[in-house]
Amino acid sequence: MLNRRKFIRTAALASTTFMVGSELSAMSYFKGSPNKKVVLGIMGSNSRGLFLARNFATMPNVEVGYICDPDSKVVDKTIAAVAGITGKKPKGIADVRKLLEMKDMDALVIAAPDHWHAPATIMACQAGKHVYVEKPCSHNPYEGEMAVAAARKYKRMVQMGSQRRSFTNVQAFIKELHDGIIGRVYFAKGWYDNSRKSIGFGKQVPVPAHLNYELWQGPAPRKPYQDNVVHYNWHWFWNWGTGESLNNGTHELDVMRWGLGVDFPDKVTSSGGRFHFKDDWETPDTQTILFNFSNNTAMQWEGRSCNGYPTEGDFRGVIFYGDKGTLYYGGANSYKVFDDRNKLVKEVKDNTPFDANNTVSPLEQLDVVHLQNFVAALRGDAPLNCEIIQGHKSTLLPQLGNISYRVGRTLICNPENGHILNDDESMRLWKRDYERGWHVQV
Repeated sequence: MLNRRKFIRTAALASTTFMVGSELSAMSYFKGSPNKKVVLGIMGSNSRGLFLARNFATMPNVEVGYICDPDSKVVDKTIAAVAGITGKKPKGIADVRKLLEMKDMDALVIAAPDHWHAPATIMACQAGKHVYVEKPCSHNPYEGEMAVAAARKYKRMVQMGSQRRSFTNVQAFIKELHDGIIGRVYFAKGWYDNSRKSIGFGKQVPVPAHLNYELWQGPAPRKPYQDNVVHYNWHWFWNWGTGESLNNGTHELDVMRWGLGVDFPDKVTSSGGRFHFKDDWETPDTQTILFNFSNNTAMQWEGRSCNGYPTEGDFRGVIFYGDKGTLYYGGANSYKVFDDRNKLVKEVKDNTPFDANNTVSPLEQLDVVHLQNFVAALRGDAPLNCEIIQGHKSTLLPQLGNISYRVGRTLICNPENGHILNDDESMRLWKRDYERGWHVQV
């Protein structure tokens, strides 16, 4: 198990060089009985983590045994929610390093802020735990590579929360695309629209007594506590968050990459800005990212955080363009296919409730299928639907978009691994700085 002394000692080791390789079979990792009770620890349970805890708690032979959050009020709320479902109270733990010492815990579920995703994933793999990590799987590209390396080195199953990988109709239309339903697919467009309000200008105030701000910041360089960051607005600060392109765009980008059948881009360009409000928000509220791939395909994502006018009639979605037609996906579990004269030739409908702007779970009933897939994989009954190498590739796309946005120019990338070529300034954003003693290595 990983205590603080071992963690700091590990941080002093030389960095492991990692080249993204072929995907491994998740089923080969698990040695237990298919009937074995799965014990989970939930890390970060204020909103999305609470949703995950509640839904895992309803599954047969799954125990939410531990709740980990640096906010004691959040811990108490989540324990009460799980106990209300199961009749049994999970144990509350503030420090994930202590949580990873629990020998009866099989897997760590990570819904903490983005700056925690990869470090906690790596620490969990080192502690012998499997991992379900919400998107994005890393705060920066270097961490994503390390998360993949950790899963391989310690032979752990790691699933990223790219839930559309488990939606039945999404799986169906991806197969149809690959089978040629609209011919050769050469371009995809995705978008996300919302009407977020201003976060204002925060004031430096004393940390609330119920929040361990030191643990909340964890690997991130220390910043003074201010009253407009915790628990949600950290998304819009580079020190902890990754902006709308990773907060939501990762979903559309994953579907587009999957449909086009591509891995790493060879060219990335992005533009945008914080246009709608003047406040502390650092990441762009309006952003476009264009990707070119070496197989003569491309895709584009557009995000508008503060103007919710629906693009193409939906608040989020993807369109695939082929030489024999078009496929429209509105972000849930329905889709339409048009021929090259724009005639509707196929429509698949799913009436599952869908709230595109719900910040916790736009598609709760469908999201649960992805969680069930993780548990089935732990028991050896199924492969993971979004194993960490796929999660890393899709997370890397908006990360490259953010780097292009921040340096203000097009990136030329190695199509074998996505690394930025001949641009030292941009490659400096490939990694991040860490608080002393918190730089985890594989």
